[in-house]
Amino acid sequence: MNRIYKWLPDRVDIRLRVIAWAYLVAQILLVGTGGLVRLTSSGLGCPTWPECSPTSFVPTPELGIHGVIEFGNRVLGALLGILAVIAFIAILRLRKERGDLFWLTLLAGLGIPAQAVIGGISVLTKLNPYVVGLHFIISVVLVALCTVFVYRVYTAPTPRSIVVPRWFAIVTHITSFFVAITIVFGILTTGSGPHAGDANSPRNGLDPVVLQHVHSWPAYVTFVLTIVLVIGSVRFRLLPVRRYALWLLAIEFVQIGVGLIQSNTGLPGILVGIHMMLACLLASAMTAVILFLKRPAGQDAAPEDSATATGSAAATGSAAATSSSSTAR
Repeated sequence: MNRIYKWLPDRVDIRLRVIAWAYLVAQILLVGTGGLVRLTSSGLGCPTWPECSPTSFVPTPELGIHGVIEFGNRVLGALLGILAVIAFIAILRLRKERGDLFWLTLLAGLGIPAQAVIGGISVLTKLNPYVVGLHFIISVVLVALCTVFVYRVYTAPTPRSIVVPRWFAIVTHITSFFVAITIVFGILTTGSGPHAGDANSPRNGLDPVVLQHVHSWPAYVTFVLTIVLVIGSVRFRLLPVRRYALWLLAIEFVQIGVGLIQSNTGLPGILVGIHMMLACLLASAMTAVILFLKRPAGQDAAPEDSATATGSAAATGSAAATSSSSTAR
């Protein structure tokens, strides 16, 4: 046991960074497989929980392809749980000097069993749309937590100071509020539409046509506010805020396009699934923008820009040396 403990990272290295990225990607992929379950009406492919059927933990031939799809989603959830344990164990030696990483992995790790329980309740309640919606909300929160984890493994655990104008920070947080509202109304809209996860599952009883319009309003407000953030970040040369604001804008542009197409083409399943994945990417990008409003004290460049800054410094030094050499000649 002592040998294993000594093998664990004693500083943030490539192992922790790989784990952090894998954690984030797996969270988003789980949403994708969850969407596949719903869009293929496989939500009750495994009609019981935690077993797949009353007589088996794995899908039986009688359950068909729906059982395989639903069981596959459960397996990925279990693998994500294993990854959560690996992430938590990997930072144990760092828990004192990197308490931020410790609490992030603990919170994200606790979200995995919570998801499993809520997933089980959704099956036992025959895919109640509000329980399924809560399942998705927690997924979005976990994606945001994993985004913070990725950010933190690239930054020093020092006090952070704001590096953007106050109005920019205010607009950013207002944008994040509308992102959250957009996602919530998107969940309600899906809960009122045809993609319930099973042909006989209940709907929330709300008017899907009305909700489509209500869902679009905060989405458009988010889009306009994001344009303001992009313009502001370019105007004041706010790197890397500008980079993630541009990513945020690009995701929103695609998301709005997909939303308009699916609302005018009868909500094809594949587009609804893409819409769900984009919602998680939207939450991740919004989280990144918020994180880069501040910078560790004494750090002149953000982590992602360090290589660029080093390269620029080297180029500047080389140019200066060349100029001095030319002057000497």
